Amino acid sequence: MIGILQSLPKTIHLSIVISVLLLLGLFFGGDLSFDRLFWSWLFRYFHVISGIMWIGLLWYLNFVQIPSMPKFTDEQKPAITKVIAPAVLFWFRWAALATIVTGLIVAYLNGYVHQALALGMGSGGGKNTAIGIGMWLGLIMAFNVWFIIWPNQKKVLGIVEATPEEKPISLKKAVLASRVNTLLSLPMLLSMVAAQNLY
Repeated sequence: MIGILQSLPKTIHLSIVISVLLLLGLFFGGDLSFDRLFWSWLFRYFHVISGIMWIGLLWYLNFVQIPSMPKFTDEQKPAITKVIAPAVLFWFRWAALATIVTGLIVAYLNGYVHQALALGMGSGGGKNTAIGIGMWLGLIMAFNVWFIIWPNQKKVLGIVEATPEEKPISLKKAVLASRVNTLLSLPMLLSMVAAQNLY
């Protein structure tokens, strides 16, 4: 067991195996059918997983990495900028995309995608308004990730060419967009969770 836990890929594979066995145990004991309800549940599960990855990395960046950067010496900074930050930003941006795509699939499968994106107008509000607010905040946050944070971070990290004068400007833009996402993260999560208890 220790050998498995010393390897991240082996740990993840074992976690997937346990999850599949749990799924089989929970659902195949009853009346499992691969209907819309099943697919809605499955994509909601994927939505939550990718959302945890996305928001977890957003908070890591804002609570740990960004505030810690001034404390690193010039000799230590390349470990962050050349190794850690590119890996974080890879998972960060793809988790954002996966969260949006799976969330839209769930909304489609449950029949509320249009009402939610219209913020419940014409459908009585309530759940559609709450989930719609969460969806729009998530879309804004994903836009920030892909079209502000990532393009500017590529300049900061030297992944694309940038002049020495451009790099601090790009860093400021990326940090501000990341802070906007941090600002929106709690209202977005509140809207998503509240929607589950509204009619």
